[in-house]
Amino acid sequence: MTDLTDLTVADIREGVAGGSFTAVEVAEAFNTAVAEAQAALNAFIVTTPDAALEAARKVDADRAAGKALGPMAGVPIGMKDLFATKGVQTTAASHILEGFTPEYESTVSQKLWDAGAGMLGKLNLDQFAMGSSNETSAYGKVISPWRKSGDEAALAPGGSSGGSSAAIAARLCPAATGTDTGGSIRQPAAFTGISGIKPTYGRCSRWGIVAFASSLDQAGPMARTVRDCAIMLEAMAGFDPKDSTSLDLPVPQWEAGLDASLAGKKVGIPREYRMDGMDAEVAKSWDEGIAWLKDAGAEVVDISLPHTKYALPTYYIIAPAEASSNLARYDGVRYGLRDLPDGANLQDMYAATRAAGFGPEVKRRILIGTYVLSAGFYDAYYTQAQKVRALISRDFAAAFNHCDVILAPTTPTAAFALGENSDDPLAMYLNDVFSVPASLAGLPAMSVPAGINSQGLPLGLQIIGRPFDEQGVLNAGLAIEQRAGFAAKPARWW
Repeated sequence: MTDLTDLTVADIREGVAGGSFTAVEVAEAFNTAVAEAQAALNAFIVTTPDAALEAARKVDADRAAGKALGPMAGVPIGMKDLFATKGVQTTAASHILEGFTPEYESTVSQKLWDAGAGMLGKLNLDQFAMGSSNETSAYGKVISPWRKSGDEAALAPGGSSGGSSAAIAARLCPAATGTDTGGSIRQPAAFTGISGIKPTYGRCSRWGIVAFASSLDQAGPMARTVRDCAIMLEAMAGFDPKDSTSLDLPVPQWEAGLDASLAGKKVGIPREYRMDGMDAEVAKSWDEGIAWLKDAGAEVVDISLPHTKYALPTYYIIAPAEASSNLARYDGVRYGLRDLPDGANLQDMYAATRAAGFGPEVKRRILIGTYVLSAGFYDAYYTQAQKVRALISRDFAAAFNHCDVILAPTTPTAAFALGENSDDPLAMYLNDVFSVPASLAGLPAMSVPAGINSQGLPLGLQIIGRPFDEQGVLNAGLAIEQRAGFAAKPARWW
């Protein structure tokens, strides 16, 4: 029999429903895998083996009683530690929230539990989701399970959802939640050879998710296959009156609608994404993706997204500005860390708590955000950035008059070594160059594995769709998945 930890979400769901194995057997197998890998990979901040078993026992009991099972029944998942989980510590990978145990459940996690999923633990991430390498966590960096051929150097699993991507690639969980503000689902998915989709802004409720940049943050699924992402996204999505930005739309049946034929569809190739100095193997992978979509029946058209070159600076004004506002709530008064020096007044306590609780990257972004929102610079930076954001959205709207989906690389390079970019924030920020535009426009976008480069590392391709057209994105992703035939997994060294 196949090792239970090698099974996909769909395999587990169907095996449990059909009686091939029990949900408890699945949970035990993944709990063991998590325990064996934690010291080496550091993918989890908190493990919750008992919660996984409790959910599994309920599924097995429901099946024995002849009750209908949910769409995620028997599937144990990892939960990014940005989602509030009732009774389980939620830290956003920051010391300032250490020990914070919510008395409520985030809407997305509750939907997954209602669908029959169980929780293996809370996954590590870049602190407050600020980072592209999972090196900014207060709980230690996550190590990718992948290694370059003939090289033992520890690699970045991507960020901020690096714990999620590493855990899935290492078969510690079949799927996990991620959040994507500027590429934090897609970039780590590309680095670790898995799939991940950021849905249209508003598809998944933000209620109960620790905020980074509220007009950009969006939850989404990460898994090994496109089908698994469709299954999980259906469970996660839906209108939530507790979130003022939630889309009041029915949730489509994305899994049932999966179709790898792209006959009659047009795929746009943005000329501005062919950047000087682009990694040759990334460019070759992109060309292969174009050929695969042609083979699936699509017509390939050249498109222009002229304001692409302004996307990264625009993002790194708007996102820190919103973070500066959102993170002001962490003051040591109501929850989390409190640093109260002897003889300190209230202002001293605020300063000491934030100095001790926030990491260097979070402080850097708060300072940038506070600066661009200040009276003398608000119009010069923040107002201008919002205008450029509108132009970027307009570029996409114009492009979609000529195509149905857009194909581009997910990242400019394969995974880099931990520490390689940590001394150069600008080099780190450039990892998001292909993923940020879709985030600024609130569009659905997905990364799927496209192959392995000459160093033995995964490369990802990105599909961007029209607003609300997750189905088109998933279908194009399925077409690539079937033709790429990506079956590589990291050699076990942990």
